[in-house]
Amino acid sequence: MNFPQYRARRTRRSDSLRRMVRETHLRPEDLIYPLFSAFGDNIRKEIPSMPGIYQQSIEHLVAEARQAQELGIGAVILFGIPEHKDPLGQDAYSDAGIIQRTIRALKAELPQLTVITDVCLCEYTDHGHCGVICDGDVDNDATLRLLAAEALSHARAGADIVAPSDMMDGRIAALREALDANHFSHIPIMSYAVKYASAYYGPFRDAADSTPQFGDRRSYQMDPANRREAFREAALDVAENADFLMVKPALAYLDILRDIRERSDLPLVAYNVSGEYSMLKAAARQGWIDHDRVMLETLLSMKRAGADLIITYHALEAARLLRS
Repeated sequence: MNFPQYRARRTRRSDSLRRMVRETHLRPEDLIYPLFSAFGDNIRKEIPSMPGIYQQSIEHLVAEARQAQELGIGAVILFGIPEHKDPLGQDAYSDAGIIQRTIRALKAELPQLTVITDVCLCEYTDHGHCGVICDGDVDNDATLRLLAAEALSHARAGADIVAPSDMMDGRIAALREALDANHFSHIPIMSYAVKYASAYYGPFRDAADSTPQFGDRRSYQMDPANRREAFREAALDVAENADFLMVKPALAYLDILRDIRERSDLPLVAYNVSGEYSMLKAAARQGWIDHDRVMLETLLSMKRAGADLIITYHALEAARLLRS
């Protein structure tokens, strides 16, 4: 193809032509909306570092989930803020825990909405780490038993998908074994397969009250410098029978999304994390960017890189724009 015989601008001349040749599409049903469920009644507390996102009690959370469903968003993912925290995060795997109660309320009111649950202990432990502490670090194998109990309690409450985010070795196999042994072989596992020890998580730790009280999570989350390690992490989870793979964060790791897409045919999820959300909001408040255009362009980049689904705090506003 050579100019002037070939002119690329021919198919860009109008909106109709551009739509006809568009290669990547973003739809409301591609989005998963994160929700933070707080213990108590009549709570709707905006998270200062995440404008428009709230810690909220169950009745308000159900109302917001209903908005999501009405906008065509097919799934929510739940994070919990319990009444009490302790060294072993017991609320995480209690059948009376905040997430278990939230699942039951959502399934009673919105039975067609897909409810995904984050399976981790960091929101429920008083030390803020993702598992059982032994000699100043997280004990991998002791933590697996609690994660399996947590996933099982979510399944009993009615969760449609469980999503372990802890980054313990062997967690997918542990969850699959527990679910299958208790008549939940139909419950899929959405693995946070490739989760980096990222500074982009800062606002989330405000939202979930999960900042580590000592040290950090670099002994179990991945080094941001590593690319090939992501292939091993994803391959291990595939071998342990994960049903979905996830890359987290998304925006600074689009190369990893593409790498995993090319190596696996499992459904691939991108997590558009809190820091990505908050940076865009801050820039828009300063008048430095066109918020809606940058938001949609950012989400589209994740689809273009290979994601099938996107977990994003922008889900409601993005769905409204896409529908209009």
